Amino acid sequence: MKAFNFEKAFQLQSNLLKGFAFNLTNDPIDAEDLFQDTAYLAFKNKHRFKEGTNLKAWLCTIMKNKFINQYRKKRRAGLTFDQTDDFSFVDAGAQSYENDGFSKITIEEVEEVIDSLDCGQKKPFTMAFEGYQYEEIANEMELPLGTIKSRIFLARKNLKQRLEVMNSIPKSMDIIAA
Repeated sequence: MKAFNFEKAFQLQSNLLKGFAFNLTNDPIDAEDLFQDTAYLAFKNKHRFKEGTNLKAWLCTIMKNKFINQYRKKRRAGLTFDQTDDFSFVDAGAQSYENDGFSKITIEEVEEVIDSLDCGQKKPFTMAFEGYQYEEIANEMELPLGTIKSRIFLARKNLKQRLEVMNSIPKSMDIIAA
């Protein structure tokens, strides 16, 4: 029985992956980027591939998940492209609204609350906040993906509760309590 050669098997699937990437993105440059990202992740995690299983399905799943994560990241960033000639769409929302969120809780107070998280929650939360994907955080911390997701969820929940408490205390009470 021959030893499994991951590099050769990947090479045999590369044309299929490039076509799949183009079908997902409808842009040749984005498709090439997606293919490269998929190749990177596949080779980085080749030790997780079980020989004898369907490599094509494994690679396509990696690509599909990478595409979905990139799409969600772009959507969260709120990127809006104005395709009108005179940029009237961008200028349509010139009216602004007052947001008093910063007057009640300062950035320093938020950072202080984040710093008060225990180490198990703080590091994955800050990495996710900086834009790392869950898989990258799990690899960096050498923990299972589910553990990372749970810790980030709990960190968000703790932050929300602590910030709600801080927001409900009037500033004048802070002076009295001190």
